[in-house]
Amino acid sequence: MPNIHLTVASGVCDHLRDFTSGKVRAEGIDITYLEVHAPEIFHRFLDHREFDVAELSMGMYASLVSQGERSIVAIPVFPWRVFRLSSFYIRENGPIKRPEDLVGKRIGVPEWAQTATVYARGWLSDYVGVDLKSIEWFQAGTDKPGRAETVKLDLPTGLRLTRVPDRTLSQMLLAGDLDAIISASPPEPFQQANHGGMARLVANVQAAEQKYWDDTGIFPIMHVVVVRGEVCEANPWVPVSLMKAFTTAKNNSLERALTFGTAYPIPMHAYYALEAQKRLGKDFFPYGIEPNRTTLEAFLKFARDQGVCHRLLKPEEMFAPQVVG
Repeated sequence: MPNIHLTVASGVCDHLRDFTSGKVRAEGIDITYLEVHAPEIFHRFLDHREFDVAELSMGMYASLVSQGERSIVAIPVFPWRVFRLSSFYIRENGPIKRPEDLVGKRIGVPEWAQTATVYARGWLSDYVGVDLKSIEWFQAGTDKPGRAETVKLDLPTGLRLTRVPDRTLSQMLLAGDLDAIISASPPEPFQQANHGGMARLVANVQAAEQKYWDDTGIFPIMHVVVVRGEVCEANPWVPVSLMKAFTTAKNNSLERALTFGTAYPIPMHAYYALEAQKRLGKDFFPYGIEPNRTTLEAFLKFARDQGVCHRLLKPEEMFAPQVVG
């Protein structure tokens, strides 16, 4: 029986590289790999289903599943994981000094359902103890006006979210119309000399994120790999084959990370990998549900509490049944 052909779209990650390059092959599948980055990849897949297999926002995907979407299916492969305490930006020398100061203030987000903002707000509410309903929320593009929500929301009663189509979050923050913004990527003014009048809310962010990780066990998952539903319906073995290939590619990447030398252009990178291995075990970038249950359950709670998901999901509901277990 000939192999089926699938188009695979993702950003560039070392732990995907051996699969996307063809060095590691999924049994029964030939692929054409397309390098596409977020958020472009999300919109091209969700709006047009341009790819058979794609890297997708965890927040968008979870929201769609909670609304009954069945035309796409995920496998528990997580290309992008980032702690998000660094995503809070304030005015330099402004009145906000600590996370607790955000009670009753005005905060902007690029999209309410953006995964980075879900985790950031979850830290603010469940770890810091700030009531999200006490805050006046605004949604706009970080540096380009006109950004809109990708998925339908189910905001809880009492939560105030206003869309601003004609201004940017950066403009509003620097003008004093916002007290803070949450942005997955550094805003353009922050990338300028002297950070353009902006500062991060959390000063020693690495130490703060490390403590959060130690205290909660949450290793935030930003993106997930999804497959068009009709592909899986016609070929029920595809999720398992893809899962095996992605896992093999990732394991090869972990071996490179642990190798002393210059596999990555980071001095002494193997020491960082060994430290991660001490914390998480031999597989310190785990795929699958069980090794990630703490993170998945926390994320799904945050997403439901914040109205990104329309009901509380269980991790098992998120993934193809062939790879659950």
